[in-house]
Amino acid sequence: MHRLPPVDRIPAPLARRIALAAQGLAGARPPVAAGTRQLRTLVERLAVVQIDSVNVVSRSHYLPAFSRLGPYRHADLDRLHHPRHDVFEFWAHEASYLPVRLQPFLRWRMAAAEQHAWGSMLRVQRERPDYVAALLERVRDAGPLKASELGEQRPSTPGQMWNWHPGKAALEYLFYVGALTARSRTAGFERVYDLTERVLPPAVVAAPTPARPDAVRELVRTASRALGVATEMDLRDYFRLPVADARTAVAELAEAGQLLPVEVEGWDRLAWLDPAARRPRGARARALLSPFDSLVWERPRVERLFGFRYRLEIYTPAAQRVHGYYVLPFLLGDRLVARVDLKADRQAGVLRVQSAHGEAPQPDPEVATELAAELELLAGWLGLSAVQVADRGDLAPLLTAAVG
Repeated sequence: MHRLPPVDRIPAPLARRIALAAQGLAGARPPVAAGTRQLRTLVERLAVVQIDSVNVVSRSHYLPAFSRLGPYRHADLDRLHHPRHDVFEFWAHEASYLPVRLQPFLRWRMAAAEQHAWGSMLRVQRERPDYVAALLERVRDAGPLKASELGEQRPSTPGQMWNWHPGKAALEYLFYVGALTARSRTAGFERVYDLTERVLPPAVVAAPTPARPDAVRELVRTASRALGVATEMDLRDYFRLPVADARTAVAELAEAGQLLPVEVEGWDRLAWLDPAARRPRGARARALLSPFDSLVWERPRVERLFGFRYRLEIYTPAAQRVHGYYVLPFLLGDRLVARVDLKADRQAGVLRVQSAHGEAPQPDPEVATELAAELELLAGWLGLSAVQVADRGDLAPLLTAAVG
């Protein structure tokens, strides 16, 4: 039987500040541009930086660092992946960049591909195992390989998200089981696959594989540090862990004093506090957040922390969208105070604000002023020369005036 320490109680505003501090969003940005050292520290703090192919504003993995550190060179973040290999790609929350130290702790997932992989990845391995093995040997003998080099045609099945040809599916299966990893990405963001032992640092490759319970416990511990205060579901969702494994790990960490049970004002379930979490008295954040940012990717947690109902409407028919196609929440202080539907019009050199909605009952001039400054900073970082605001949303008139 696992014995828990007495349950502490914390107010909702403190829980928000703890979460923001854990995510690197409680303080002001550094006064000078971040380099690879600061970016590496940030990835270590977040542990998971989600990758997504949508490039309406920017590739999503670039935005969390901008939100926290301000303008930096995209190439410095790229270098963490290649050639430095301080980070590696794998399926964590979703497709993600992770600190390379975590690779041994995800090998249990690689070994259990039959339970965790999906679709054409599994189908090609089951139906054409010789083809999959031959592709692995091709990479072993001839070196790095892109799926586009195989010359195969994608199947014509409209509406399918994972519409891969057999070669791509086979490479993705080998990627999932850990035989291959991404050496780099092309300018078009295509994976370049290579043998894992030729890409990752030798010390990581040689590291022993932890037993699955030990690995899951480390992943839950890592999630706790990244979240600060979190429910069991939050901790489980960070690395998309199986329910039973995560629940056991939480209980064991609690018994060891590495997670503290807390009741958070307004939350309807027990939460867990990282004992080392900072408890700041205030927050000075000003940031636009990617829909795939680890602060907001779990929508029920966003509602619990901020009272902010957030839905990604990319796959909603245009006529049914409430706020827009690619909507970024705006964080000011310790609250999510607005949301904007953004599009980087690179041909025109303009950051287009297609809608702007505030969270207050009445549009707030201070929010508009701060949001305008953040949009101008973002536009400059993206290499765009202007911000243009469309007349949609209750905050749009004030934002238009503030940008002007």
